[in-house]
Amino acid sequence: MTTQPRTVLNQSLVGLGALLIGAVMAYGAAAIPSDAGYAGVGPNALPWLVSVVLMVCGLWLIWEARSGGYREMEPASGAVHGDWRAVAWVVAGVIANASLITVIGFILACTLCFAMAVRGLRMSEGKPGGGPRQALIDAVTGILIAAPVFWLFTKLLAINLPGLTASGWI
Repeated sequence: MTTQPRTVLNQSLVGLGALLIGAVMAYGAAAIPSDAGYAGVGPNALPWLVSVVLMVCGLWLIWEARSGGYREMEPASGAVHGDWRAVAWVVAGVIANASLITVIGFILACTLCFAMAVRGLRMSEGKPGGGPRQALIDAVTGILIAAPVFWLFTKLLAINLPGLTASGWI
């Protein structure tokens, strides 16, 4: 089976992207001090490991693309083009979470992110985004997920996350 030149180029670009991300991570890892910590491993060990593995994967993907294309790859499923409205909902949810987490607290910011992302994912499947009832269900589900995570981190692990009140429970 021969692979079309356009497919080889696209597959090679995926490998090149992985290689470049690994190189940027390696550049960042070089700036982290290497003083040995617990068990003789410094704080830069994991970033170096991840960057090297990512660069090896990038080289492997380029080799695969240039030597006949990705083997045994299933045909693409879904729509030919991405659903940008759905992507916009998911991205807006992540941006809202990042920008509001210190203002309205972890639980409410994560709930908003969850509700917006679920709406976008629902739309990406060709389903309606949902009305007020579905938004309420999504918000309750988001709270049921975010609140235990918040309590686990703040109460059990003693990791400070932004809360809405000074009590540490919301």
